[in-house]
Amino acid sequence: MPSHLPTRTDPSRTLPRRELLRSSAAAASILALAGGAGARQARAAGTDKSHRPLPFENHTVSDIARRLAASAYKAPDQTLPKAISNLNFDQFSSIAFRPDMALWHGQNLAFDVEFFPRGYLYSPKIDIYEVVDGQYAPVPYNPDMFTYGDPALRVTDDIGFSGLRLRYAINTPGVMEEFCVFLGASYFRAVARGQNYGLSARGFADGTGDAARGEEFALFRAFWLERPQPGMDLVVLHALLDSPSLAGAFRFTIRPGDMTIFDVQSTLFPRVAISESGIAPLTGMYYFDANDRSHIDDWRPAAHDSEALQIWTGSDQQLFRPLRNPLDLQFSAFSDISPRGFGLMQRRRTFRDFEDLALNYEKRPSLWIEPIGDWGPGSVDLVEIPTPNEVNDNIVSFWRPKDPLKAGHEYPYAYRMYWGADTPFPTRLARIGETRVGMVTDHKDGRFFAIDFTGAPFEDLAPDAKFHLIPQTSAGNIRNVVVEPNPHIKGWRTTFEFYPGDAKIAELSAVLANDQGTVSEKWMYRWTP
Repeated sequence: MPSHLPTRTDPSRTLPRRELLRSSAAAASILALAGGAGARQARAAGTDKSHRPLPFENHTVSDIARRLAASAYKAPDQTLPKAISNLNFDQFSSIAFRPDMALWHGQNLAFDVEFFPRGYLYSPKIDIYEVVDGQYAPVPYNPDMFTYGDPALRVTDDIGFSGLRLRYAINTPGVMEEFCVFLGASYFRAVARGQNYGLSARGFADGTGDAARGEEFALFRAFWLERPQPGMDLVVLHALLDSPSLAGAFRFTIRPGDMTIFDVQSTLFPRVAISESGIAPLTGMYYFDANDRSHIDDWRPAAHDSEALQIWTGSDQQLFRPLRNPLDLQFSAFSDISPRGFGLMQRRRTFRDFEDLALNYEKRPSLWIEPIGDWGPGSVDLVEIPTPNEVNDNIVSFWRPKDPLKAGHEYPYAYRMYWGADTPFPTRLARIGETRVGMVTDHKDGRFFAIDFTGAPFEDLAPDAKFHLIPQTSAGNIRNVVVEPNPHIKGWRTTFEFYPGDAKIAELSAVLANDQGTVSEKWMYRWTP
């Protein structure tokens, strides 16, 4: 499996644009915590260099985050030795971790852990600890953990690490492969068996899509890795989040496999009121597809990490919103109460969907978020940012609570993340297949939509079975609706013409139905000129 490091041959694995802009503002090590915690908390904050083990309990990171949030935010020190202070891409990539130096290597465990060097876009020092038998101690840095393409890049200072990767025999028994990475701000990504890296997740989002205020990027500034027991196929990772606006504690229980599952327990501690929070944020890339390529000159059928936002609402509606690469930033909010789930999905799973031998978009994971407990009122938000190429991550989705987060309060959020080919819960509804959009013949002011439906309702149909489409639009008008069987996909195709008139934006929707009622997911689409 390829490394998380960006490569020149796979631009979709380069860092998200927002991460590039903000990685230099991330923290280098945990602050020394003042007050009654005393020496123990100073050691927990990374200021005690004795490496003496300290007690670790499930509430340890929460206790640190709570005290951190009660103190003023301190901007990080990102000082590096001169030899590595201005690394370029090639220099950084030439510093490779030695597999024989991995944490837990040779201990007959299902997992081991490799670490990333500091430099290039990753200046902050991230504190990393190992937890064994209820105690934790720092993972010691040694420059000989790495090999160097240029010997001048080897420095003897105790500079520490910038992130980590988890390895497991996910594809071939006995062959350890990277399946999960935590690197840069609060970004992380994972794959299931047989997949390549695609979209990413984050610990928290703040101000995403707010062009006037700008976005604030929190940092996972410390990790605690629990050493797994022999024979255990799960690994537990704790993380401390920090930013000017809040601190947070995360516990990830990670199970790799045909679907890689993260159980996430988090508690957020705002320093200030936060009105534009993003819980369980997802970040991906959408360049073009058959529904949106009017300004793209490319030889491939499509290029994207994710093709749609999918939502299962608290009222049991199932929504499918194809993504776009708009000419102007678009912000959409889907109001809900206690959602059952949402995710950025990649349903296309054949080579012919993309025709790209190098980037293998058909092997990139979908990521589904299942909230645990009652998340109350709020909205699933979607931000679509214009991008001129497939290098930039330009899609963000997250849950935004209706009420602002208040300073001095604590906000627990638990959820399960499913990295895999699809959602974990198959539906008996007809599913949206491809969405195609083009000009109406002889009517340049109209847009022609073709939506394919597949799935369970079309199994064992009577010869005289009939379906009809129920389309709606917030502006303009819809004409010439056609519904017909599509034997090539064992489903049905629906088409219609949309005439926007003078509208500058229109929210379109459609469901497939028969005489008994709705039989499909609800297709949703934002049209802009």
